[in-house]
Amino acid sequence: MSGQARYTVPVDVHLILRRAGDEGTEVLLSRRAGPVYATGMWHLPSGHLDPGEDMTQAVIREAREETGVLISPEDVASAVTVHHRPPSGGSRIGVFFEVRRWEGEPSVREPHRCDGMDWYPLDALPAPMVAYCRAGLDAYRAGLPAAVHFQRPDDAVEHTPAGPDRTRLVPGPPSGAHELPDSLRRFAEKAVGRIGKAAEVSWIRTGSRVWRLTGRDGGTWFLKRHRGPKFHDREVAAYRTWVPALGPSAPRLVAADTAAQAVVVTALTGHPLHGRALAPADEARVQHALGRLTRTLHTSAPAQPAAAGTPADKLHRHLQAARPHLGAGDGELVLELARRYADLPRPSLVPTHGDLQYRNVLLTDAGEPRLFDFERAEYAPATRDMVRLSDTWTGRPDLRAAFLGGYGRPLTEAEELRLACESAFDAVSGIAYGTSHADPEVTERARRFLHHLRTIRLP
Repeated sequence: MSGQARYTVPVDVHLILRRAGDEGTEVLLSRRAGPVYATGMWHLPSGHLDPGEDMTQAVIREAREETGVLISPEDVASAVTVHHRPPSGGSRIGVFFEVRRWEGEPSVREPHRCDGMDWYPLDALPAPMVAYCRAGLDAYRAGLPAAVHFQRPDDAVEHTPAGPDRTRLVPGPPSGAHELPDSLRRFAEKAVGRIGKAAEVSWIRTGSRVWRLTGRDGGTWFLKRHRGPKFHDREVAAYRTWVPALGPSAPRLVAADTAAQAVVVTALTGHPLHGRALAPADEARVQHALGRLTRTLHTSAPAQPAAAGTPADKLHRHLQAARPHLGAGDGELVLELARRYADLPRPSLVPTHGDLQYRNVLLTDAGEPRLFDFERAEYAPATRDMVRLSDTWTGRPDLRAAFLGGYGRPLTEAEELRLACESAFDAVSGIAYGTSHADPEVTERARRFLHHLRTIRLP
């Protein structure tokens, strides 16, 4: 090939914004309009790369420009690559990205190029639809990583079920989707020796992936690949600095790989506390022990002064998305709490778990709690670790008293107000997320707390 021009093709990106619907998985589609290619046809939000832009940056930008939703880089997952040739013109490469977490409510933001936008079941896509887009979604539904879609000059731009099928699906490696990737297996085996079994036990709501590892000669560990560097760095730092103070009540870091954004930690004994029905006295004892563990974590390193600033910007974004789903007066109550929050004295920041709730607690046969999942750990006000746990206190003042008894002190008046404010902000975020992702548990927890706020007298 020496002396000939190098073959190049354009690259475009496609957004598979995905949520759970009443009829199964749904994806967001927009209808093209105006003087554009395939006008009048349904398509995924998509676009070309700008100069100097990488693919992840491009799909995030296109999502914001076309739909208004905000996406973090760690929430972008590669889904499918399609080598496409339209009926006229040269070929191109399309990279399809799946996103399950975002901020905001999708809406038409470029009416000169789009005149409709809606959610459709993945198994009941609308017509007319761009054949190129349909090829990518067909590969995605099949769980395959790539497809070739070369159309002929007399083919239609739109997908026609009765027409010729130009999509050739390309399979991936023979390993199953839930198997431990070879690179992670090599990392883990350097740390703990030969692995006999690896079973994926990932939590459905997070972008991180977790495997339970069983050694060939015995022993159990957990391997976690984080969804982004922020979560990896936080969890590794917590395991190295704060978590050792918890002793056997938390895992121990065995190995970390920054490049792979993965960790291996020791396994804890116990069963998930999430969803368990305990006798009132037993649950109070668990809360007392959780209070003791939380205080140990909070005092595992010196406190730091808080920097200036409020959560106003993020709160207003979440409130805009959640407002259609709020009860009467909820929005005004939250805004009033935001004003009062800004007037509170700056708190001291302590080491926090960041996501303290029953989901991240194991209970031993002896009734002792164990904490895990420190990927959101950071310096924050002490009340941060009481926000989601306080949902269990609604209607159960005995549990609140038990936790604070284990914690070793009551909350100050300023902390009581701070906890109410932070819980309200978390509730708004939960409604924005839960309603856009069809997550009834998160949505209900958030609505429950806003209702609770309306029934109590705040400091």
